[in-house]
Amino acid sequence: VQLVESGGGLVQPGGSLRLSCAGSGFTFSNYPMSWYRQAPGKERERVARISSGGATTDYANSVKGRFTISRDNVKNTVSLQMNSLKPEDTAVYYCTKGGGRSYYSPVDFWGQGTQVTVSS
Repeated sequence: VQLVESGGGLVQPGGSLRLSCAGSGFTFSNYPMSWYRQAPGKERERVARISSGGATTDYANSVKGRFTISRDNVKNTVSLQMNSLKPEDTAVYYCTKGGGRSYYSPVDFWGQGTQVTVSS
């Protein structure tokens, strides 16, 4: 299994970034995918989750209305569109794979992470 994130970087408050994650080594369309983040000194937080087919999503209250998760099961990618970014969104963002087909399956694999920094 491999999960490779891209798209992180430095952005000003109010700006946008799009994170992407390419999955390989497993049948991508069979598994729910999530994005987590961890800021220095803070607990890891699940930001968004999407079902295997893409029909169901959920978001942390802190990002609801600003972030959108999506997936392309042909290209084996999952993306996180982040708008109206705030300094408190600064963190390392991780792409993760569910351990089973259920939407509620615990994570069984993590990507290497990509840094997002929101600062003027």
